[in-house]
Amino acid sequence: MFLHELTANGIREKVKNREVSCVEVVKELFRRIKQKEALIEAYIFLDEEGALSKASEIDDKLESGKEIGLLAGIPIAIKDNISTKNIYTTCASKILENYIPPYNAFVVKKLLQEDAIIIGKTNLDEFAMGSSTENSAFHITRNPWDTESVPGGSSGGSAAAVSADMAFMALGSDTGGSVRQPASFCGNVGFKPTYGRVSRYGLIAFASSLDQIGTLTKDVFDAAMLLQVISGHDALDSTCSALDVPNYLSDINCRDNVVRIGIPREFFREGLDSEIRNALMNALEIYKKNGAVVIDLSLPHCEYAIATYCIIATAEACSNLARYDGVRYGYRSRLDDDNIVDMYSRTRAEAFGDEVKRRILLGNYVLSAGYYEAYYLKASKVRNLIKNDFDEAFTKVDCIISPTCPTPAFKIGEKILDPLEMYLSDVYTNIANLVGIPGISIPCGFTTAGLPIGMQILGKHFEEKKILQIAKLFEQETDFHLQKPKLD
Repeated sequence: MFLHELTANGIREKVKNREVSCVEVVKELFRRIKQKEALIEAYIFLDEEGALSKASEIDDKLESGKEIGLLAGIPIAIKDNISTKNIYTTCASKILENYIPPYNAFVVKKLLQEDAIIIGKTNLDEFAMGSSTENSAFHITRNPWDTESVPGGSSGGSAAAVSADMAFMALGSDTGGSVRQPASFCGNVGFKPTYGRVSRYGLIAFASSLDQIGTLTKDVFDAAMLLQVISGHDALDSTCSALDVPNYLSDINCRDNVVRIGIPREFFREGLDSEIRNALMNALEIYKKNGAVVIDLSLPHCEYAIATYCIIATAEACSNLARYDGVRYGYRSRLDDDNIVDMYSRTRAEAFGDEVKRRILLGNYVLSAGYYEAYYLKASKVRNLIKNDFDEAFTKVDCIISPTCPTPAFKIGEKILDPLEMYLSDVYTNIANLVGIPGISIPCGFTTAGLPIGMQILGKHFEEKKILQIAKLFEQETDFHLQKPKLD
């Protein structure tokens, strides 16, 4: 087995035991990237020089017997809407194409403290607005399982990099499923923590009450390891929880408790691909054989989740993106303008893509005088009703299992001209963002065409540890997570 095929934990063990040096790991990974990146186009920016320098530092620490961090020697990719000091952070947008932040995001600081090696910034839908990574201003990322299909979005670059063995783990952001949906399409493990478990400081905002940084990894243990590092209180983020972070790695293999699994009947109705339904039913049988109890549930207000999400997300997006005006930083129109208003208009018209413009327009509409009460205020009330459904459900069950997506990965160009159809890709995932609960997507099968199928596990607020245990149980009983796309 080549080094690039190992899990992050597998690499860490080899580095720790001095079987391989960090520099060797980085060189091997960049050899892989140079072989496959032209086919997949997962990255916007690569930092081979910086990665080798960091690897050499860690090798020196090992040589001198100093203590090393939890992620020592592990190369990691960062979604390009997370700030990295002195490294381009573009949000895959022309308006930020030359932006280099003067600071690191909280999660990036934590990674560096634990001796992770940042190898580059991954592609995404512009400002994380999309479900296919077709909305990037730079290029389209392709799915390693089928290069004619999308990798999902908006964290498609991160998911594709991990799936193609061009990163051992990656960070993404999840506003309505943008970590879990591409994880499903690319056959990874994608974890969205509870809102507030991970600091958003340095995450360039899309919809502030929905955004959460998440992880993309090759297996559940790696997800727990990465989550362990990036979780914790941050005084620079007022929404970040001060609750203690449990040890996610301890007892991850625990099977002592009988798991009560809730199955929401609303998630298995018309519109769900039959192969995905069958894969989920087979997965539930595996849980039953291991002592789980499956309970039928109803989440009656979930049918309004897509509409609620679209209103809240676009309203918050138009507010957050108002700062990109061509004055303080970022792109500015080169055309002469008579006044500052014309300069604003030209700059935003030239530099924002179609999907970003669409969401800004929708957001301004739902927040405008006469429509605020009819749309945004009503959506906020429905959001509370959806949360109440989940609060009631979690009095009866330990977790809720559903498909991650209604379909497997679709072809590039298939849905790009139909925004509503694209938004429905997140029909099962955006609910977790509205409610603020943690969720994980793990591989649970393949279609007859050989495309991965993801299963979503949702849990109570701040019960990430229990979700990881439930996901790990399934992983131990199957080998779906071990399958790899045939790129060689």
